[in-house]
Amino acid sequence: MTLLILHTRTASRRKHFAKAVETAHALGHRAIVVVEEPSWEGEYVDEVYTAPTGDLRATVARCVEISQLEPEPIAGVIAFVEHSVPTAAAVAAELGLPSISVDTAEKSRDKLSMRQAFEKVGISQPRFALASTVEEALEAAESVAYPLVMKPIIGGGSMFVRRVDTPEELAEHFEDIREGAWAGFDYDPLFILKSKYSEGILLEEFLPGNEISVESYVQDGVTTVVAVHDKPTPMDGPFFEETFYATPTVLAGATLAKVEEYTALAHQGLDIAQGATHTEFRVAPSGEPYILETGARLGGGPVYQSVLLSTGVDMVEVLTKVALGEVADVSVDPARVRHVGFSLHFGEQPGELAAVEGIDTLEDRDDVAEVMIYGKVGDQIDVPPRVWQAQGHVLFTGDSREEIVRKQREVNETLRFRVR
Repeated sequence: MTLLILHTRTASRRKHFAKAVETAHALGHRAIVVVEEPSWEGEYVDEVYTAPTGDLRATVARCVEISQLEPEPIAGVIAFVEHSVPTAAAVAAELGLPSISVDTAEKSRDKLSMRQAFEKVGISQPRFALASTVEEALEAAESVAYPLVMKPIIGGGSMFVRRVDTPEELAEHFEDIREGAWAGFDYDPLFILKSKYSEGILLEEFLPGNEISVESYVQDGVTTVVAVHDKPTPMDGPFFEETFYATPTVLAGATLAKVEEYTALAHQGLDIAQGATHTEFRVAPSGEPYILETGARLGGGPVYQSVLLSTGVDMVEVLTKVALGEVADVSVDPARVRHVGFSLHFGEQPGELAAVEGIDTLEDRDDVAEVMIYGKVGDQIDVPPRVWQAQGHVLFTGDSREEIVRKQREVNETLRFRVR
């Protein structure tokens, strides 16, 4: 039998690939990848196939063709990047394999449909509206209220997300964000929603408070929260690049209980009955969590390794087993939970990457579990809000939250991306 990994290229998923292939091989299965422009993926899998992954229908047709070319039947389909989730669901449906539904996969990427689904199940969330023109935006802002956040409908990684505080700022920045919110994701299979929404974007109420992310697994409709990451660095705008995660959370009591309740409700609203999810909240000073979004996938970048280091739960192994028809037991032993943090790093400015300083110093530290640089010297890089992925990350451990915060400052002072 064969595991098919449907992929949108990003170097931060190397560890995901390695574990998925290791798990598939241990179960006696082949592992293949379908990607538009192969690069490093061939280092891990048994076969690399190409497909125009920005075109959902064409990719489904190509995967059907691949299923006929493969020496073993395809037994499961998984995706590690959010842009690939709807296509993976469509491929699974076409091949008769277990998966979330196509409708659920699309709702987990279409942020307007997601907001409407959350509304139906009664989860606390920001006020929101859709706007296609400056005039519509200014009118909608009267009910959404300032400050507000402009964001793409199919975006990811906080790319083309911006806070504005006044009608003047909204008028000044609306068109630039609206244009980028579609042009910046023209490779996305859901780019076809551009005409449905008249090239519009979301306006959402800006909520004060700290952000968290929740990593969960759903099996037979039952949610297990595996880990909660805090984002200790304030994210107040105007842009919302994510630079620091730490787990376990400092939340407790009624607030944490409500986070877990709302996470399960989000799965219910989106009809996610199986698989991993990544849910983000803003927690108000009152302790009330407000849901931002839920992805029907693992958290991006080093979230996978952070959860593994902290809890001992290998979410990629779990997902691979389930995709191949095996039973997976997901449980967290509180006695095993460790303090883990990771930092995400961007260039100083747009331009050509000239050097990355501090790698050797960090790799020599016993408390640094991983330093990963996604590109190479000579690459052209950009900065938020025009990128959805950082240029690298550092994963580290500690004995307390205070120690994790201190180490994050040390990492930031050590790792530098020089641009010319």
